[in-house]
Amino acid sequence: MSDAIPIALVGDFDAGVTAHRAIPKALQLSARRLGLRVAPEWIHTEAIGPTAQEVSRHAGIWCVPASPYANMAGALAAIRRARESLRPFLGTCGGFQHAVLEYARNVLGCTQADHAETAPDSVMPLIGRLNCSLVEKSGPVFFREGSQLRDIYRADRAEEQYHCNYGLIPGYAGLFDGSSGLRVAATDAAGEVRAVELVGHPFFVATLFQPERSGLQGIEHPLITAFLRSAAESAAGAALGKAVVKGAASK
Repeated sequence: MSDAIPIALVGDFDAGVTAHRAIPKALQLSARRLGLRVAPEWIHTEAIGPTAQEVSRHAGIWCVPASPYANMAGALAAIRRARESLRPFLGTCGGFQHAVLEYARNVLGCTQADHAETAPDSVMPLIGRLNCSLVEKSGPVFFREGSQLRDIYRADRAEEQYHCNYGLIPGYAGLFDGSSGLRVAATDAAGEVRAVELVGHPFFVATLFQPERSGLQGIEHPLITAFLRSAAESAAGAALGKAVVKGAASK
């Protein structure tokens, strides 16, 4: 079996958070499915600097639930590094919210975009309180035709679990029509955004729902398996690149 795949879990670990307990289990189930070993590492947002060098050695970056984060800037920096370095990225719940926010600020130029939970007086509350709480709720999500998510699930819909009160404000959904890269990949029955993905990136997916919760039932989740597979490919590519450089230097 190859070396363990290092995965950065960006967030402020709390054993009382259901998703935090579920994530390592979900990763192990997917690793077993792929015949890999995985080495998840929790990285507290307060430990992440402006360039997020702290996640540079990881083959994949997962921005996890349970925000507000102790250091929002650190979480955003890690997401930006994943996006710009083409590192496989998964964001769930709070990770979804901050992936959308990072893209709006740094790619779309919406510098005033903010999160209403931490900036209630923001002039552009891109992430705001949901009309109906999704704390400990489940419901159907519908995958857009042509989306990567639809291919991953091999279905046009799925039942997923949530634990959140905040999401993308519907009035701003048009910013993510795909013309600039980040596009809506899934919605709920009312058409509200529940997942996005970045076109042209090997793997950059963010979901408001929490697929990791399947791990607590001992069920491998296709989205987490797809993320880990992409991270393994990234790690293999990095290893090959180092071997080529080392070989060239020895000549």
